[in-house]
Amino acid sequence: MEERHWHTLSIHETEDHLDTDIDQGLREETAQERIEKHGKNVLPEPKKDPKWLKFLRQFNDVLIYVLLAAAVITAVLGYWYDTIVIALVVLIIGIIGYLQENKAEQALEGIKNMLSPSALVRRDGKRKEIEAEYLVPGDIVYLKPGDKIPVDLRLITAENMKVEESALTGEAITVDKTLDPLEEKIGLGDRTNLAFSGTSVAAGTGSGIVIATGSKTELGKINASIAEVEKVQTPLIQQTQRFGKTVASVIAGVAVFTFIFGYFLRDYETAELLLAVIGLAVAVIPEGLPAIISIILALGVRQMADNKAIVKSLPSVETLGAVSVICSDKTGTLTKNEMTAQNIQLADRTLQVTGSGYAPEGRIESENDVYSNKQDEVLNEILLAGVTCNDSDLFFDEESKQWKITGDPTEGCLLTLGEKAEESIRPLRVISKIPFDSAHKYMATLSPRDDEHVMYLKGAPDRLFSMAEASDSNFPTDMWEKKMTDLAKKGQRVIGVAKRTFNTSKEKIDHDDLYEGIEFLGLIGIMDPPRPEAIEAVNECQSAGIQVKMITGDHKETAIAIGNELGISTEAGAIQGTEIDDLTDEELADVVGQYNIFARTSPENKTRLVKALQTQDHIVAMTGDGVNDAPALRRADIGVAMGIKGTEVSKEAAEMVLVDDNFNTIFKAVKEGRRVYDNLKKTILFILPTNGAQGFVLLMSIFLGTQLPLTALQILWVNMVVAITLSFAIAFEPLEPSTMKRAPRPKKTPLLSRYYIFRILLVSLIIGGGTLMYNLYMNAGDYSVEYIHTMTLNTIVIAQMFHLFNVRVETEPALNRSFFENPIAFYVSGALIVLQLFITYVPFMNTAFGTTPIAASDWIIPFVFGLVVFFIIELEKLISRTVMKRRQS
Repeated sequence: MEERHWHTLSIHETEDHLDTDIDQGLREETAQERIEKHGKNVLPEPKKDPKWLKFLRQFNDVLIYVLLAAAVITAVLGYWYDTIVIALVVLIIGIIGYLQENKAEQALEGIKNMLSPSALVRRDGKRKEIEAEYLVPGDIVYLKPGDKIPVDLRLITAENMKVEESALTGEAITVDKTLDPLEEKIGLGDRTNLAFSGTSVAAGTGSGIVIATGSKTELGKINASIAEVEKVQTPLIQQTQRFGKTVASVIAGVAVFTFIFGYFLRDYETAELLLAVIGLAVAVIPEGLPAIISIILALGVRQMADNKAIVKSLPSVETLGAVSVICSDKTGTLTKNEMTAQNIQLADRTLQVTGSGYAPEGRIESENDVYSNKQDEVLNEILLAGVTCNDSDLFFDEESKQWKITGDPTEGCLLTLGEKAEESIRPLRVISKIPFDSAHKYMATLSPRDDEHVMYLKGAPDRLFSMAEASDSNFPTDMWEKKMTDLAKKGQRVIGVAKRTFNTSKEKIDHDDLYEGIEFLGLIGIMDPPRPEAIEAVNECQSAGIQVKMITGDHKETAIAIGNELGISTEAGAIQGTEIDDLTDEELADVVGQYNIFARTSPENKTRLVKALQTQDHIVAMTGDGVNDAPALRRADIGVAMGIKGTEVSKEAAEMVLVDDNFNTIFKAVKEGRRVYDNLKKTILFILPTNGAQGFVLLMSIFLGTQLPLTALQILWVNMVVAITLSFAIAFEPLEPSTMKRAPRPKKTPLLSRYYIFRILLVSLIIGGGTLMYNLYMNAGDYSVEYIHTMTLNTIVIAQMFHLFNVRVETEPALNRSFFENPIAFYVSGALIVLQLFITYVPFMNTAFGTTPIAASDWIIPFVFGLVVFFIIELEKLISRTVMKRRQS
C-alpha cells in the first residue's frame, strides 16, 4: 500500500482510496485477499543469528585475545591450573555478553505485547469481533472506552472521544479526536483525525477505517527503527579495545626483539631463550585486568541498584560517567505526568495553588497567605464547578501508595484542587449534562441547590468569553483575554469556568441555554509540573558540564515555559519537529548544539537528534518512558527508561532503568559512573607497573645474560595475587571532591593519558630497577636460587602494596583526611601479607612455586624498599601538582 498523508484526506477520500464501504464494511472475500497482499496485523520477526554464532561472537575482542594468549602460554609451559583459571574467566565473560545480546529482541517482544488481541469490525454489513491479527486496510473498526487500538485508523466518527497517546507522542493530556482533514506538515501528536496502534481510548466512542496494519503502523515503524538501530559501543569498550591492541603490539614487538637479541648476542640455548621470552610475555600480560574491570563495574552496578538505578550491562556504568549530553523526555521524566492546577485567575487577583500532582496536598494562596474559599463566594463557585462539572474520579491506590485518577487528567486535577481548599468541596448531584465534545470545547452540568438549579460550565476560555458577551454586552473580554495570555505564557493550559442559575422547574439543559444569563467566574491555569528534584538535578548536571536537552511532544511555548522552570537555557528558543524534518542530517548536526528545547517531536526526530549529537563527539544519554522513545533509547550511548511509568518497550530498549522515575537518580548514576571510571583508571595505574617492573627485570636479565630472577609460575603468582587483593581495594575508593566540578571527558580521550604513561613507566623503573639491583647483589653472593626467587618475589609484591596507597588519590597527597575512608585497602593489604607468608613458609607451596622460607629479618628489605617507593611517588605527585597549577594559571 502506498504511503499517504491520511490526515489530509476527507473521510470519503479515504473510503475511495481504500476501496471500502463505511456502511457495509469489507466483504470477507476481500478481507482474505488483502491479508494475502498486506500480511497479518503482526510485527515481523527479526532475522535471528543461531545461538552458537551469538556465543562465539562474544570472544571477538582484543582483551579476550590477550587472555587467550596468556592461556596458551601457560599451557605451553605446562601450568595447567593457570590455564584452566584463565579459560574460566574467558568463558564467564563470554556468557555475560551472550545474555546481554538479547535486549533488542526483548524490546521487539515488548512492542508486540502492546497490540490488542481482538477488534470489533463491520464486515458484510454486520458487526463482528475478530482477532486483531486479521484486520486489513479498509476494515471498519469500532472503539469504546478502555479499548487498546489495534491498528492505525482514519476516524469516521468520534463521540466525545479522547485517546491516551502519551506512550506514543509523549504528551500527558488526552487527545480530543476530530474528523475534518488537516494540513500536511503537522506532527504526529496533532493528527487528531487519526487513531494509532498501541494507544488506548480514554473516553467516548468512535470508529475508523484501517489505514495501516502491522509494520506499516506508526508502532510498526518504531519496531523497524529499533531493529535497524546500530547500538553504539560504550566509551570503555572502545578504549579497552584500543588499549588491548596496544598491549598486544608491545608484547609481540618486545618478545620478538628480545628473542633476536638473546639468540645473536647472548649465549642462551634456543629452548632456554624461548622459555625466557615466554616468561617475559607472561610478565607483561595483565591477565587479571579484565577480571578486575568486570569486578569494579559489577560493584558499580550494585551501588547504582542501591540508589534505585538498575543497569543492565556492566560497561554502561562507566558510560554514565562519560555522558556530556542528556536528552530527556519531558513527560513523566522531568515532569510528574500529573496535571496540576497552579493558578486561579479571579477578576481582581491571581491566586496561587501549592503542591503538585494528584495528591491533595497543598493550599490556595494569595501573596503567600491562605486564601479562604469560605470568605470568597466566587472562588467557592469556581471550585464547586470544577468538582461538579467533572467525569473523573480521584482515589488513593493502596498497592502503589499513590494518588491516582480515572478519566481525563485535566478533570482529575480539578478534583485535587477542590480538596486543597480551606473548606474542602463536595460535588453537587447532577441531573442533566452536556458532555464535553471537541467540536464545541466545553462541558456543562445542571444540579439542584437549595431553592434553585445551578448550571456549571467549564471549557475553552474563548468559547466561554463569547457566551458571557452574549449574556452581557459590557463583559470585559479584553481584560480576561490578557489574563488568559499571561497564564498561557507560563506554559499553563487555561480553562474557563462559568455558571447560570435557573428556577427549580429547569430539569434539562441543552446548548441553547448557554448564550444568556451566563456569569463568567474565572480562569484556572493547569500544567504538568516539573519534579522539584528534577530542577535540582538539572542544575547539578550543568555544574558538572553536562548539557540537558528537553525533548517533548508539547507545543513550543509550553516547552519553553517548562524549560525555564527547570533551569534549562531557552535563550535560543525551541525548534519543532516539523522544522527538524526539513533539515538534512548535516544541517541538523550544525544546529543541534544551539537548542536545548525540542518541541512537537516525532520518534524519528528523537533518533536523529541523538545521532546528530553523536556526530559532534558527544556521549549521549537519552531518557524516556514511552514507546516513542525506544529507538532513541537504543541508539543513544546509554538509554535510561523510567521504571514506574515506563512502558515495557522502553525498559527493554534502555541500558538503565530508574526504579523511582526520579531524574535526580540520573545525576547520582552519573556521579557513580565517574567514580567507577576514575577507579578503573587508578586500577590500571596500579596494575601495569607490576607488569612493567617484572618485564623490566626479566628483560634486563636477558640483556645482561644473567639468571632469570623469577620463573613463569612465580610471575603468574605476582600478577594474580596483586589483582585479587590490592587491585580490589581501589574499586571501593570514594568519589574525589573535584570529580563533579570538571567537564565530561572528551569522547576520544585515551584510557591512559600522557601523565598516566609517565607514572606507569616511572613506577615500573623504580620498582623494577630497585628489584633488579637487589637481585644482582644476591646473584653475586652465596645464595640459593630458591632464596633469590623468594626475596625477589616478595620485594616486588610488597613494593606494589605500598604503591597502592599512592594511587588511591590520583595527584593529591595520599596522607590526607581520607586516608582511612576506605578500610578495604587495609584489609586486602593484610590479606596480601598472609598470602606472601603462605607462599614463603608452607612446604607444599615451596615445592609448587620454587620458594623457600626466609628469616624474619629478611622482611626488612622488602618493607623498607616499599616505603622508599611510596615517598618517591609522593614527591613526584607534589612536583606534578605544582607544574599543573602553574600551567592552569
